[in-house]
Amino acid sequence: MSNPLADLLAQRDWLLADGATGTNYFAMGLKSGEPPENWNKDHPERVRALHRGFIEAGADIILTNTFGGSRRRLMMHGAQDQAREINARAAELARAEADAAGRPVIVAGSIGPTGDLLQPLGELPPDEAYAAFDEQTQALAEGGADVLWCETLSAENEVAAAIEAGAKTGLPLVVTMSFDSGGRTMMGIKPADWAGVVTGLPAPLTAYGANCGVGASELVATVLGIASAAEPGAIIIAKGNCGIPEMTDDGIQYNGTPELMADYAVLARDAGARIIGGCCGTTPVHLAAMRAALEAHQPGPPPTIDEIVARLGEVSKLAHGIDAKALAEERSRKP
Repeated sequence: MSNPLADLLAQRDWLLADGATGTNYFAMGLKSGEPPENWNKDHPERVRALHRGFIEAGADIILTNTFGGSRRRLMMHGAQDQAREINARAAELARAEADAAGRPVIVAGSIGPTGDLLQPLGELPPDEAYAAFDEQTQALAEGGADVLWCETLSAENEVAAAIEAGAKTGLPLVVTMSFDSGGRTMMGIKPADWAGVVTGLPAPLTAYGANCGVGASELVATVLGIASAAEPGAIIIAKGNCGIPEMTDDGIQYNGTPELMADYAVLARDAGARIIGGCCGTTPVHLAAMRAALEAHQPGPPPTIDEIVARLGEVSKLAHGIDAKALAEERSRKP
């Protein structure tokens, strides 16, 4: 099959991915506890409006409203039997806005974690995880997705299950993992280890990187770690949160300004990312600032950790070169 993402990357030094889904939907009326995926059926005009807003802000890649769209995740809302319909419809909505853009816009089928740990660490059998991803990826392909975009994953076995299922569609595959305040994924993978995980997957990836996490500064530091071990020519993704979440009278708000996200975008580019976007809290206003900054940016050397901290905020000890987890494990082994 063709690979429109690779084709566009061959023409451009960088691409801009979109911003947040859930936090923007809350601003549009999504209620706490309501699955955003239901909006593909109940409020398709709102789903299309957010896609359109990101495209107008300059996004080259838009992600479908299907982060929690696997059968396993939809079970939490009694909607597991609607998984195929929800995912296909979401891809159709994004496809309609991409096709109306008047320029190339990639539709990426968003695939989030199942919400369960796979055996042997958890109770979910690998074949059930595979079946859930298979159903979701097939539906996204049927709805018109250009690429399958697995995001916010933390465990190698869950990534492998998603990729094995997605490979059956013939669509290009992308994965981003989420790294926490300790600089690792929840299951302990460090940024510099990510490239090694990629080489062991059951199918090749068009791009890989990091998303979400604990803020823009840590995301840029994570990209530096990934790039340090990546093979030459690897396409690295940066999709960081819009600052840090804070509780306000209006609920949780992210403190990142358009100026901060613009600074994050150019630092991520210099750190080695070629696909740059925003995650939680990132609005079309933030994305427009990121696009303008990237278009005006003259590429420079990778930023130092001190520069990242000075411009975006503090990062983990691991990013500073201190592996606190390894030190603690070493101390625990000493008599």
